[in-house]
Amino acid sequence: MAEFSQKRGKQRDEVLGSTVDFLLANARLVLGVGGAAVLGIATLAVKRLIDRATSPRDEDDAKGDTTRLEESWKELNLLTATPRQQPRPPPAALSQPVSPPDPSPAAPEGPTDTGPEMSLQLSSPAPLCLTFQEKLLAFEQTHVTIPAAHVALAKQLAGDIGLELQAYLRNKFPELPFGALVPGGPLYDGLQAGAAERVHILVPLVLEAGLWSLVPGADTVARDPRCWAVRRTQLEFRPRGSSPWDRFLVGGYLSSRVLLELLRKALASCVNWPAIGSLLGCLIRPSVAAEELLLEVQHERLELTVAVLLVVAGAGPEDPVLLAWPLEGLAGNLWLQDLYPAEAARLRVLDERDAGTRRRLLRLLCGVCRRHPSLWRLDRRHLTQVVLRLGEHEADWAEAALGARFLQALEALVDSLERASLPCQLNPGVNLFGSLRDEEIDALGFALFCGLQAPEWLL
Repeated sequence: MAEFSQKRGKQRDEVLGSTVDFLLANARLVLGVGGAAVLGIATLAVKRLIDRATSPRDEDDAKGDTTRLEESWKELNLLTATPRQQPRPPPAALSQPVSPPDPSPAAPEGPTDTGPEMSLQLSSPAPLCLTFQEKLLAFEQTHVTIPAAHVALAKQLAGDIGLELQAYLRNKFPELPFGALVPGGPLYDGLQAGAAERVHILVPLVLEAGLWSLVPGADTVARDPRCWAVRRTQLEFRPRGSSPWDRFLVGGYLSSRVLLELLRKALASCVNWPAIGSLLGCLIRPSVAAEELLLEVQHERLELTVAVLLVVAGAGPEDPVLLAWPLEGLAGNLWLQDLYPAEAARLRVLDERDAGTRRRLLRLLCGVCRRHPSLWRLDRRHLTQVVLRLGEHEADWAEAALGARFLQALEALVDSLERASLPCQLNPGVNLFGSLRDEEIDALGFALFCGLQAPEWLL
């Protein structure tokens, strides 16, 4: 009877096994791999439940079956919780819109750990499209504005060097009446752009009243409207030698060239610049190659060029300010008229009258031109004339109109280059483009024309 029961159990197992194999084979075709696995585990679990109910088991077998059954149900729960992948569309349907996948019933409906990341990605702003006005203001902040600490340091160094140089001139040339040395230049007038890299030290000559007169350069043999001659007068009453400046006369005129050579030799070979530099905490070296009188100053925080300028100032406020400048030809002994003080004062008056931005526009133009590979020939003299002309004709100089004024300045420069003429506002007889060659004018005009088409490229 026992053998008959065992044979009957084996036959039942074989029948159940065949049935499971048949179901699994068909389920794999219909339901796929995941569905076949789930059905197989469920069938196996039912088979073990039937075996447990129909055949007696000892305690060890019962415990083993219970453990295996629990593991089977765990596997069944894991497979049930796994979301089914959506079938890929055929290639012909790739161009058609695909409906979003259905939410899985096992997925939680509440917020998950990836929620903040997804919200951040979805809420990230798109790249901003800045206007030309905003780009111009950003360029001003980055490339034009000079840190206040650098400005203060440059002024301090220039003032200390001026005091040392004045003490040297009084000891070296006690017979020559030099006035008090005064630092100046665009840095002191708020017109310097980009870096505190250049400062002027003015060395005024004190001329005796009644012994000297100023003659316009157009009335001399040089016929140069940029220059003036300083003529010695009253020779019949005050003969040569009565003035300490008489030893610098050439043909009855005070020679700027002779004075420049005297001061150049003194600065290059007689001044103990290493000792002065160590006292001021910097390195000072005279520039021998330059035609101007330049001092190269290297500090740990900045590099500075100090231009030493010999100045002859008239007695009256309307008299011109003259500089000893290295000129060529017949104008070699004449003095160059310095229009910068009057132009800077005019811009300041115009801005104070309407709280305008003319000086800011000049700084922006200087910053753009000094950085551009083709526009560096346009220096402060050229750009100042354009800003002065616009400043007197345009009414709106608020910050909101700065971009429009910038483009107008470029158009004015292109128009002047087409005519190869940029007359000076304070001296109309001087053409500031007169020293440029034709190919240089063409290169400047082409660069500015391209800049008008896409002004952002200039920044």
